[in-house]
Amino acid sequence: MKFRDYYEILGVPRTATAEEIKKAWRKLARKYHPDVSKEPDAAERMKEVNEAYEVLSDPEKRAAYDRLGEHWRQGEDFSPPPGWDAGFEFRGAPGGGPFEGMDFSDFFESLFGRMHRGAAGARQRRSGGFALRGEDHHAKILIDLEDSLHGATRSITLRVPELDESGHVVLRERTLNVRIPKGIRQGQKIRLTGQGGPGMNGGPPGDLYLEVEFRPHPLYRVEDKDLYLTVPVAPWEAVLGAKIQIPTPEGPVTLTIPPDSQHGRKLRLRGKGLPSDPPGDLYAVLEVVLPPSSDPKVREQFAAMAREVRFDPRAHWGR
Repeated sequence: MKFRDYYEILGVPRTATAEEIKKAWRKLARKYHPDVSKEPDAAERMKEVNEAYEVLSDPEKRAAYDRLGEHWRQGEDFSPPPGWDAGFEFRGAPGGGPFEGMDFSDFFESLFGRMHRGAAGARQRRSGGFALRGEDHHAKILIDLEDSLHGATRSITLRVPELDESGHVVLRERTLNVRIPKGIRQGQKIRLTGQGGPGMNGGPPGDLYLEVEFRPHPLYRVEDKDLYLTVPVAPWEAVLGAKIQIPTPEGPVTLTIPPDSQHGRKLRLRGKGLPSDPPGDLYAVLEVVLPPSSDPKVREQFAAMAREVRFDPRAHWGR
């Protein structure tokens, strides 16, 4: 996937104000609008311009986009780093942006499509004197796996992007104490009632939804409510079988490795995953590790096996 430099597309510096971005978009829209433009690639350029404006005209999307840094260049290979948008608080819900229904690029979708698309330019609602509930807000938060295993209360700092009087994006921080339920999974949301946008004409405030993502763990990989642990084993342990100690969230346990176990074999420990009803499982994934060939005894043993053992790992290919 190629990186898109939205500032370069609109022809504005990264320090541009909201008004300067709007003027640049209007100028390019007049140039590339398919109904009036004679440029051969007018339709495609118009899509690029609209997409860039969709991001840079909104303080929330722009602040998150800017976090990716300035070292990326237009057209370079790119993939979003894990948790790149964690901690940003966004307004509204998907849908309803100025370019709703537009076919955005894969780059845009990878950054904003799942959660933030259309949050920019949140719909202006006319109250007509009636009390209206405030908008719901949402944010992604990073937590430790241990917070889900045991439950926790954490202090979470969110950054709320806003425009200052000069039209530049500024970040306002707010800190909340959040109770993390035991057993919560990646992708699930924690609802904080009344912590969203303010109501209108005396209406109640909206809610804040925190989407959970786990920080990388030094031992475990998480899939839904199951945990995966890579377990290094020596070749003789895999061939002959063995009993070894492995870590689990509840403490070390003895794992029985059956004889003739292959690299990548999964051994399930029931109920050792995330708390749930029923609880998840822990999968020990065997990784056969060879001893260093710099050891003369190791080379001697493997040389003897090469001479004496009839074994062809590619026999299944046939002849």
